[in-house]
Amino acid sequence: MAFQIRRAHLAFDRLLSMRLARHGIKSGYYNYLRALWIKDRVTQRDLSDATRVTETTTVALLKGMDDEGLIERVRDSVDKRKILVTLTPLGRSLEPEILPHAAELNEIATRGIDAAEIRTFIKVARKIAANLEKAFGESD
Repeated sequence: MAFQIRRAHLAFDRLLSMRLARHGIKSGYYNYLRALWIKDRVTQRDLSDATRVTETTTVALLKGMDDEGLIERVRDSVDKRKILVTLTPLGRSLEPEILPHAAELNEIATRGIDAAEIRTFIKVARKIAANLEKAFGESD
């Protein structure tokens, strides 16, 4: 099971990376952009939680995104300890260009699969992820 999940993930990632490269975007940025398109002006910690990536990795990726003009990071005026992440106009402008790629990949991935099977798969995948996340938390 783990092998097949990893295999699917790698295929999704390769196809998405190819499409993002057309826009000059690194694949590691996609989940952060997507999270910011949903909710902008959030803390780095909020982004780590939303993407389920460690804060150390998030900080490194956000630096690259900042350097490329996709986001801005500013200190919270109320709580100076917090860094708020905001999309730049460039980062925001990529949403209508990039989001269709995700829909396209989902369509490719689900060809020939019945809608009921897809719903079952999503339900099972969520349970698998929750079980693994719980076990990860227990191993700390």
